[in-house]
Amino acid sequence: MTDHPTRRLVLSGLALLAMTPGAALAELKRVPRDHGPTSRQIVRFESNEKPGTIIISNAERSLHVVMGNNQAARYDISVGRDGFVWTGTTTVGRKAQWPDWRPPAEMRQRDPSLPTFVPAGPYNPLGARAIYLYNGGRDTLYRIHGTNSAETVGGFETSGCFRLTNADVIELFDKVAVGTKVIVK
Repeated sequence: MTDHPTRRLVLSGLALLAMTPGAALAELKRVPRDHGPTSRQIVRFESNEKPGTIIISNAERSLHVVMGNNQAARYDISVGRDGFVWTGTTTVGRKAQWPDWRPPAEMRQRDPSLPTFVPAGPYNPLGARAIYLYNGGRDTLYRIHGTNSAETVGGFETSGCFRLTNADVIELFDKVAVGTKVIVK
């Protein structure tokens, strides 16, 4: 039998598991096994905005998609922590499935331990989908995105982005078009 690189990798992984089963199993448990819970509810929501408009409430930590007839689809979200909350009107400039992440320079200045690039996958903080918010045709660097850590949804803890469970952002992603108006209050 030849010593193929894939075989060496599998054997070294098995050896590591044999030597440190607790550490290896702990690492495996960190990889999400599902997309997290869904929070979508159809709720009464009065708005003069046209159907499809997204309205985000920082105070309520909620995202509403206007449906018309005084109804909206409501999702639970995380919003910016103290000092990172923002408001305004933007549009969806682009969308990405399983996006890569490049932390902005300002974020890396605050936390030099951040990498310059995180590929798509279970350790990417943007999760399964990202909806990029633009203003005047320019990227604001803010996103509506998923997370591979569903338990973090619902708090004041982001750097200004809006975080949903992967299950919720996958559903939302399919319903939102580029050009959609987004109002953040």
